[in-house]
Amino acid sequence: MKRLSLIDSAFLMLESRETPMHVGGFNLFTLPEGADEQTFLHGLAEGMRTSDKLQSPFGDKLKVGRLGTLGPLYWEEDTSLDLEYHIRHSALPKPGRFRELFALVSRLHGTLLDRNRPLWEMHLIEGLQNRQFAVYSKFHHAAIDGVRSIHLTQSMYSTNPNERIHDSPLSISARERYLAAIGGQPATEQELRNVAEALKSTFDSSAHLLGALRKYVGAWTGSGGSLVVPWQNVPKSTINTRVDGARRFVAQSWPFARIRAVGKALDGTFNDAVLAMSAGALRRFLLNHGELPRESLKAMVPVSLRRPGDVDSSNAVGAISADLATNIADPVKRLQAIKASMEAGKDMFKDLSTTEASLFLQLMQLPGLVLMPLGLGTRFPPYSTVISNVPGPRQPMYWNGARLEGIYPASIVTEGIAMNITLVTYDQQVDFGIMACRRSLPQVQRFIDYLEDSLVELEDAVGISSQPPSAKTRAKKKVAAGKKSPAGAKARAKSTAGAQAKAKAKAKAKAKAKAKAKTRLTAKARVKTKTSGSPRARVKAKAKAKARPKLAAQ
Repeated sequence: MKRLSLIDSAFLMLESRETPMHVGGFNLFTLPEGADEQTFLHGLAEGMRTSDKLQSPFGDKLKVGRLGTLGPLYWEEDTSLDLEYHIRHSALPKPGRFRELFALVSRLHGTLLDRNRPLWEMHLIEGLQNRQFAVYSKFHHAAIDGVRSIHLTQSMYSTNPNERIHDSPLSISARERYLAAIGGQPATEQELRNVAEALKSTFDSSAHLLGALRKYVGAWTGSGGSLVVPWQNVPKSTINTRVDGARRFVAQSWPFARIRAVGKALDGTFNDAVLAMSAGALRRFLLNHGELPRESLKAMVPVSLRRPGDVDSSNAVGAISADLATNIADPVKRLQAIKASMEAGKDMFKDLSTTEASLFLQLMQLPGLVLMPLGLGTRFPPYSTVISNVPGPRQPMYWNGARLEGIYPASIVTEGIAMNITLVTYDQQVDFGIMACRRSLPQVQRFIDYLEDSLVELEDAVGISSQPPSAKTRAKKKVAAGKKSPAGAKARAKSTAGAQAKAKAKAKAKAKAKAKAKTRLTAKARVKTKTSGSPRARVKAKAKAKARPKLAAQ
């Protein structure tokens, strides 16, 4: 048996019907050429169900003592595991658009996991257009974090489109194959190294923690500079409300190079650009609802504390509080304020070891363990929202020949934080997943448009022209909330060319109309000058001008 850490246990203690504490998302695939959809998906499902020894967390269930979640908690092997229950096959109603897929993911993500079984589910979803299918999965946050989920994804798939994996991707053999590919360390060696580091850091941990606490207190007393801490000056907004169990999910992809170029132009990081893009979208969202607070929104930004080679830890994550500067209209100044806030947050953690950072994070989150069970999370929210950036595989991945087109994360909505923004970098793209409370934010699908508007605003501010997408970019599958998917690269290229031709025709017509209008105004001026002397001539000229056909509305 393996004992859960305090952070892992907290996700179980804070869970309720209104706030399920699982993470997940859906992966989008394109079927191999010539493959029959139903036959292929049934083969994938059967392949996952034929395994005796599963890697963690697929074969482990929760063991609770007499004190329930308030006492010590352990993972133990489930001796009566039913893979038919955990691996399910679903089909979308016609016409199988992303609108129907998002509705299904929203419903699946709003239901609690059964604590009498291993805390995970996987749904193979058929019925999408253009020979695509999706795999929605969810895992309890007590079992994995975002980085661990990416390790699981990579252990299940291959970089070779011709490779066919015959053992279950959930099996220990799949894990060992993945560790061999990345040069990872066996768990026993990793554990020994962790113990050695813990013993080594015992002598200076108190000094490091004291230094971090001084910076934390300094932020509260006004001497922390750009440092932001939880519960400090967090304004009220529609995002910081009570939530119920119903969820609404939307997703979209952007080119990685496009977002990185914005950060580079302002001497910032990719993550700085992502935060600025999200901050601009939040500002537009609240402005359009007439609810933009004077105080800036604050975001919790998770940071990985995972050691290199560690693929087994359930949660190895810290958190930085970021000032999103939503009270600043200028996008450049907004990004600079975000950058200064993130640098101050990183500076607070820079001298801490992984163990020290984990302990410090637990100390910072203690008020939340008291406020949330008492229902006070809405009155005293620690942050306005959560914005999480999870690094994914930077090369195309395949599952028995089916190309992985995107990894769209779905994360946690909690009391007082009704929206979660999570993104995964995959191949040459950035896949955003937006999860929100359906009751609090019923129109969250518009947030996708606000993200695009915010990115364009940043590009315009730094002088980056938005060029037409390249053929490679057009060939990629782009997920749009509720919109139909173009049928393949050829159709996408044709669609883009048609759109460009239509835009040129519209611009040409507009210029022609403008020229006609100018000619008409000049003619009217001549008539007025010519007929200014004679009343009869003025009446005659006026009647003639009235008879002239008007310009059509463009």
